[in-house]
Amino acid sequence: MAKYGKRTTAVRAAFAGKSNVTVEDAVALVKANATAKFDETVEIAVNLGVDPRHADQMVRGVVALPNGTGKTMRVAVFARGPKAEEAQAAGADIVGAEDLMEIVQGGKIEFDRCIATPDMMPVVGRLGKVLGPRNLMPNPKVGTVTMDVKAAVEAAKGGEVQFKVEKAGVVHAGVGKASFDEAKLVENVRSFIDAVAKAKPAGAKGAYMKSITLTSTMGAGVTVSVDSATGE
Repeated sequence: MAKYGKRTTAVRAAFAGKSNVTVEDAVALVKANATAKFDETVEIAVNLGVDPRHADQMVRGVVALPNGTGKTMRVAVFARGPKAEEAQAAGADIVGAEDLMEIVQGGKIEFDRCIATPDMMPVVGRLGKVLGPRNLMPNPKVGTVTMDVKAAVEAAKGGEVQFKVEKAGVVHAGVGKASFDEAKLVENVRSFIDAVAKAKPAGAKGAYMKSITLTSTMGAGVTVSVDSATGE
């Protein structure tokens, strides 16, 4: 029988027998048991009844969490001239064109969000194999291919979260920090769930949201009642 440390044993005991709880109860449980020496991220995973191999079942979108993520977002912008200056003024961490492409091709990716003006996409397109697997490829559907780079940079810096279903049919994201007030975490969680619900693709059949799990970086997971989370 496996032996666990005191912290793990205490967490397992706290979560024992608790599943399909309300968002409020899940947040309270996760927050109370996020006892690592750093400010843990509260993470959500939504298991969807879709097969992303089919184009009409792809789920992706963006949501501005009302209370931000608590994470410092590093933003890179592919732009030239006035638009490059606009991006820098808006607070972008890295701005460039072909020079930035060469940096990324060299394996140096020091950013969490990538934005590009439409005219830069022939350059950015060469980075598909590098940025694509990291979910960093600019896409007009989530507002990262745009002429309004100021708004895009400010949104990224202000707590906007992008999501995209993985091969296994799961969407996940960080929705705040354990240090956040419970009410603010609940707001963020509900906003994320609402955004995923609204992104339901035309090809989805049967139950769309199959399960929802909330956890912290080092903590155990607790399942959230889909019905209570979606108001169904």
